[in-house]
Amino acid sequence: MGGSSSRNRSAPVREHRGIYRRYSRNGSSKWQATFDDKDGKAICPSLMELCTYKICQQVHQYDTFSMLPGDISQLIFDESVYSRRLTWNNLEAFRGCVLHDIDLGEYPGVDDSWMEAIFSHGSTLLSADLSGSNVTDCGLVHIKKCVNVEALNLNFCDQISDVGLDHIKGLLNLTTLSLKRNKNITAEGMSALSGLVNLLNLDLERCTSIYGGLVHLRCLSKLQALNLNCCNCITDADMEPLSELTNLKELQLSSTKVTDHGVVFLKGLHKLALLNMELCCVTAACLDSLSAIEGLLHLNLSRCNMTGDGCNKFSRLKGLKSLNLGFNDISDDVLVHLKGLINLESLNLDSCIIRDNGLVHLAGLHRLKCLELSDTLVGSNGLRHLSGLVNLESLNLSFTAITDGGLKHLCGLSTLKSLNLDVRQITDTGLEALTSLTGLTHLDLFCAHITEAGTIHLRNFKNLQSLEICGGGLTDAGVANIKDLRSLMLLNLSQNYCLTDASLELIAGLTQLVSLNLSDSRVTSAGLQHLKPLKKLKSLSLESTEVTANDIKSLQENDLPNLVTFRPE
Repeated sequence: MGGSSSRNRSAPVREHRGIYRRYSRNGSSKWQATFDDKDGKAICPSLMELCTYKICQQVHQYDTFSMLPGDISQLIFDESVYSRRLTWNNLEAFRGCVLHDIDLGEYPGVDDSWMEAIFSHGSTLLSADLSGSNVTDCGLVHIKKCVNVEALNLNFCDQISDVGLDHIKGLLNLTTLSLKRNKNITAEGMSALSGLVNLLNLDLERCTSIYGGLVHLRCLSKLQALNLNCCNCITDADMEPLSELTNLKELQLSSTKVTDHGVVFLKGLHKLALLNMELCCVTAACLDSLSAIEGLLHLNLSRCNMTGDGCNKFSRLKGLKSLNLGFNDISDDVLVHLKGLINLESLNLDSCIIRDNGLVHLAGLHRLKCLELSDTLVGSNGLRHLSGLVNLESLNLSFTAITDGGLKHLCGLSTLKSLNLDVRQITDTGLEALTSLTGLTHLDLFCAHITEAGTIHLRNFKNLQSLEICGGGLTDAGVANIKDLRSLMLLNLSQNYCLTDASLELIAGLTQLVSLNLSDSRVTSAGLQHLKPLKKLKSLSLESTEVTANDIKSLQENDLPNLVTFRPE
């Protein structure tokens, strides 16, 4: 059934979240003998899948799996975790197995009592995810024998302190280390990281007590990605040690206290491709330093102190592919300095003071794929400047002043896949103007006034995967025009009070649905029977209806095993 398992240490670490998700999530003994593929056709599981699932059903009866080939025992372990059948008692059955990856992230009950068995795999273990567990410094002592581990995830393990970091300092093969949201790690404890010379990825997000500790990262010359988001203790002084990390490609500094003075230390990081400084107290003055970073491709300056002053320096960032200037006090005058950034593929101007005339400066950005204009002062006249952006795939016009008449300027954007029209002025007429955009996969008409008459135009959008029409006068007859959109995965029809159980019956044929919202409607518990064919449904919201939590739980247990979240709950 399998041979001995081996894995090249240089290969990327797999992220296990369960191998056989087609089976029950809740450990039910009722096994679906077949499942639907992407075309909705029933196919049988393989012999390997069948054997693995059957073993996991009775995993508590086995004393050991150590005689099995490593790849088989790994599959049994993964499925036991996913089906929530792994316990502290039956964990012993995997002692002596060749397990490369142990993914127990957010798994209930994991604490120090599990650690000796988990780390007993010693040199064969290559990755371990213990995020969200109750492991402490005492439990982490057992990891010392796992000398070949490459990836270690200790996110949200808030009982680990500097003492625990000392236990991992000998793991010289470690390439990925994640320590998100740990307030107990201090600058002194970070000295344990200085010897991890092969580290490529380090995540310290929300570690709020590490001020002064970045000095211990100087020797990590191979480091490529560093996440310091929401470390509000980090200041300009902490940037100086980072100037020596010349292989750094990604740096996350969102919500830190770094200012223009600290950015100066980054200008020698010529390989830096991504820099996130959202919510930092930087101004356009930092652009002098940023323009010296030759490899910079992605820059986030959202919610900073950007104004028109000094923004002419944006024209120096010729290589940028994505730029986020959302929620800054910038106006049309700034956009003139962006027109030379011809490599831009993504531009975010959310909530900026942008008007119709400013959009003329974007007309030459022919490589743009994503444009965010939400909550700006853009109106229908401005949309004519976007008609030449022939590569545009995503456009957000929510909370703008556009009307039905302006949408005609979008008709030539044949590559458009995602369109957000959360605008009260859009009606059935506007929707009719968009019928040439047959490639749309995501359409948001959240606040638009779409009626039964308008929904007939939705029949043109055969590729739609996501559709939101909320807060309008939609009726069951309108839903009848949606029932043939077989590619839909997300459907939000909330706040349409006239919808009844008849709509549920119409939706029953949309077997690709993963998320469904019919809150604030007139559907009842009797109508839930129509949802039984939606085997892929993971999220169901029926708040402010006559449906109760027990009704949905019954539907989940008997017919929709993949349903993870539902409301009411």
